[in-house]
Amino acid sequence: MSAIHELSAAELAARYADGTLSPIEVTAALLAHIDAWEPKLNAMYRVHRESAVAQAREAEARWRSKSPRSALDGVPITLKENIATEGDPVPIGTRANEDLPPATADAPPAARVREAGCVILGKTTMPDYGMLSSGLSSLHGVTRNPWRSDRNTSGSSAGAGAAAAAGYGPLHIGTDIGGSVRLPATHCGIFGLKPSHGRIPVYPPYIGRVAGPMTRSVQDAALLLTVLAKPDARDFMRLPYEATDYAAALEGRDLKGLRIGVLTDMNVGLPVHPEIRAAAEAAAQALAGAGAQVEAMRSFLNAELLDGMTRFFEARSYSDIVALTPKRRAKILPFIVEWCSHRAKDFSGEDVMAAYNTYVALRDVTTRATQPFDYVISPTSPILPYEAELPCPGNDPHNALPHIAFTVAYNMSEQPAASINWTASEEGLPIGVQVIGRRFDDLGVLQIARVLEGLRPAQRA
Repeated sequence: MSAIHELSAAELAARYADGTLSPIEVTAALLAHIDAWEPKLNAMYRVHRESAVAQAREAEARWRSKSPRSALDGVPITLKENIATEGDPVPIGTRANEDLPPATADAPPAARVREAGCVILGKTTMPDYGMLSSGLSSLHGVTRNPWRSDRNTSGSSAGAGAAAAAGYGPLHIGTDIGGSVRLPATHCGIFGLKPSHGRIPVYPPYIGRVAGPMTRSVQDAALLLTVLAKPDARDFMRLPYEATDYAAALEGRDLKGLRIGVLTDMNVGLPVHPEIRAAAEAAAQALAGAGAQVEAMRSFLNAELLDGMTRFFEARSYSDIVALTPKRRAKILPFIVEWCSHRAKDFSGEDVMAAYNTYVALRDVTTRATQPFDYVISPTSPILPYEAELPCPGNDPHNALPHIAFTVAYNMSEQPAASINWTASEEGLPIGVQVIGRRFDDLGVLQIARVLEGLRPAQRA
């Protein structure tokens, strides 16, 4: 029999329904599991022991009276630190904000999971301002990869990726503006969905920024998306609500007639590790064996576009940092300050508009390049997990984002994209592949990922 921390959300709900497990029992087991692993991983910003137990008691009473709020009632969950939860500060990973007062209201994703009856175990870590694909933070310290503690989780949903891989419950929510759900997913060997922009309401909304499920299975992500996609008027960039049961529609996708592009090299950014390229090719061939029409796809990204997006992010972060007092600014991870200011401090208005126009151009070329295909398969990251203590691969603040070439475009084009673990490297490190769909086709991306989940090699235990 599986240990409680290994059970999926779907399995927990079934056990609650038949009375063989209770939310109280599960919550206690997971809190103990977190206590055992946190000294090694440092994935949690806050653990909500008392409130989690209280929420579990309420959920148990609802299950006993056969009146659960949702299919996820009583199922434990964590939320990334930058997703506001009432009563918790939202320092967004940096010591510059360590004295902020608590949030006075839940952000939309937090509000939806409370309404669904989920047990909120706590908040997970992230790097300063969410602007590193790393587990390093001036406030939280170093978050480590459960597969190898000397390796990075990637980021910025670093704690969520580690927590999901280590069994801190089945459900976790991250955010993604350039790869921050999908990169930890591939480096931690889990499933992560960046939905279509606006599918999951967030607050405050921003260009390219989404919240997304991070789980150990596609089914659990589909269950969570069904809850998170419900409307919230605070997000003025939200999509019209569609009452889709993503989990119910997950199975049985027929691949015959589907045209799938395979993009294994962006020809910009970091070179693709041979084992990662092989994994993406193997996933594509598995889909071909199941009836899909698979075609090689050429890169649509170039050095100018990637550098323009880097400038966009630099300008965005520099505007935040320059507004701080010198005392607060001195608390930020020095790498972040150097990264966002070395060029942006001299940007003119023309430079900032050129960076913004790069976002528009990238959206255009990405949409045109992927439109001929129903779905695209690619690596999620070009590299295997790197050293845990580094703020980015290569440790160069003047070239900090070359590893996001496979992910950032779909934030700007607003297309759904997911990372699903495919295999492990020769060193035993996770390797994920990315599934990209057309805008609004979140269900299709989940369905293709579910097919891959059934076709992939046996997973490392």
